[in-house]
Amino acid sequence: MVNRALVATFALAAAGCHKFADPNVVIDLRVLALSATPPDQVVDVDLTQPVDPAALLAQLVPTRVCALVADPLPRRLRWLLTMCAPTDNERCDDTDPMLGSGLLEDPEVTVPEPAACGTIVPDARLLGLVLDLVRGDTLHGLGGIDVQVTLRIGGENADPDLDQYAGKAVRLYPRIPAARSANTNPRVERFDAAIGDAAPVALPLGRCVDNPSPLEIPADAKVRLTPIEPPGVREVYVVPTLDGKSQTFTESLRYQWISSAGGFSDGDTGGPRDISGNPAPLFSDFKAPGKADLTGPTDISLWMIQRDERLGLAWYEACVRVVP
Repeated sequence: MVNRALVATFALAAAGCHKFADPNVVIDLRVLALSATPPDQVVDVDLTQPVDPAALLAQLVPTRVCALVADPLPRRLRWLLTMCAPTDNERCDDTDPMLGSGLLEDPEVTVPEPAACGTIVPDARLLGLVLDLVRGDTLHGLGGIDVQVTLRIGGENADPDLDQYAGKAVRLYPRIPAARSANTNPRVERFDAAIGDAAPVALPLGRCVDNPSPLEIPADAKVRLTPIEPPGVREVYVVPTLDGKSQTFTESLRYQWISSAGGFSDGDTGGPRDISGNPAPLFSDFKAPGKADLTGPTDISLWMIQRDERLGLAWYEACVRVVP
């Protein structure tokens, strides 16, 4: 097994051989995803009457927002999580209400796995923000109100001008129509991995540091990764229409595929059915680095991010060991 510095060097060298770096390969600090639990909330309100602040707060529950971060460098990361009204660049000001901050220990090798998380508490700060957004909304909140959460993150001793930013919307809906229900984050049952023409096996999940015996694959191998979804994960939901009626939909799910080296045939899969009604393919093929690029057995991180169309998100990490 080689160290992380060699994996990062290999990824940088591979990127330098092309006009553009592969966006599905992590070569520097990157925020891969932000999740919110719950992803949205539905409240009972009368849009013809002024909002009752106490009644609104009584219906809300805390929302936990967490970040999935990848960084090839062995270092600690400084982070700040804030909330604000939506902005064009998905950035809040550092002076906006803070949800969490601190130093994140090296996310690749620290045991137990560290977390950069914050909580939106139903309090006066949130209430004031929501009421301002409702007053400025032409539909008075009928289509939902988004609260923006922004993560700012950078190396502990790095130049703050090089910090990375990522934004996440957390939505509040009125219960219109009456059948409207809150979303839940999606999930998978497992990921199947098929090496070449071999029968698929369940891909072990977890970081490389937590998995002493990851799935071994040969150099240059193609591994087809397929998410296996549990029954009922694609939720049926109802939304209001402008004519006062409602429309029912079934969620479509998308998958994003990212690795620390190698590459994927498709960085994004899934989504709605095509024009003929055929379901979108969910799988992606991981292409392992070639033998000439390896100095020995090399552990490579894989990240699979699952998204629904209503701000729901779940992520999974796995490790494969590429053997020359």
